[in-house]
Amino acid sequence: MTLQEFFGQHPEAAVACSGGVDSALLLWAAGRWAKRAKGYYVHTPFQPAFELADARRLSEETGVPLTVVELDVLSVPGAAENGPDRCYHCKKAIFEALWRAAKADGFPVLLDGTNASDDAADRPGMRALAELSVCSPLRECGLSKGEVRQLSKAAGLFTWDKPAYACLATRVPTGTAITAADLARVERGEDALRALGLREFRVRLFHGAARVQVTEEEWPLLCARRAEVEKALCGTFEGVLLDAQLRPAEKGREQEGRA
Repeated sequence: MTLQEFFGQHPEAAVACSGGVDSALLLWAAGRWAKRAKGYYVHTPFQPAFELADARRLSEETGVPLTVVELDVLSVPGAAENGPDRCYHCKKAIFEALWRAAKADGFPVLLDGTNASDDAADRPGMRALAELSVCSPLRECGLSKGEVRQLSKAAGLFTWDKPAYACLATRVPTGTAITAADLARVERGEDALRALGLREFRVRLFHGAARVQVTEEEWPLLCARRAEVEKALCGTFEGVLLDAQLRPAEKGREQEGRA
């Protein structure tokens, strides 16, 4: 099945848009082949400001209208406590909110950007999608992450080479309660490093310090700008640790955090 064929079968569709690579292609495809489509972005303290900005830009460039749904995810039972099943509780609350908004607008189907490269056995949040009958067209059409990027580039989407990203909650160690203050300082720290030219990295909380993880490819840049990195973070964190351990497998698992 192709995306065009999928939207031929589902001509009216609500698209969960996170601002990331996968949902961007889905939003573009819905705008091109669905008879009626609308994007929905869930705004929570777990999502950084740039993701909402990207979602709005995608809406403008694809011509698909976007609704922003507010959700106090920290009040969701099982989310702020940050146990091993946090992602399930968070994902379920997010898509319940999306379904309410989509149904209020008269849409019979809700779509998300899970692709064929995503391992269902390694993503507990996918259990929530199944329970809520959320469709994943990219997965149903057999599109891998690499193919999604290729199609996005051909479509002229600015997200085609956007680095993999996961929600801010993944920066807090499992078992440590998540607070709005911690999420805010992680976001400030990552914004500062992004301004220094880093693309694929994480700022993780580690006993009050910032543990900066980068890919091996970006390690030389991190070392070259070490003094600037430390200066950017020391006002927000108690210390700075540098770590070249952001492996592709880790980034894949983290995608549970995307909406």
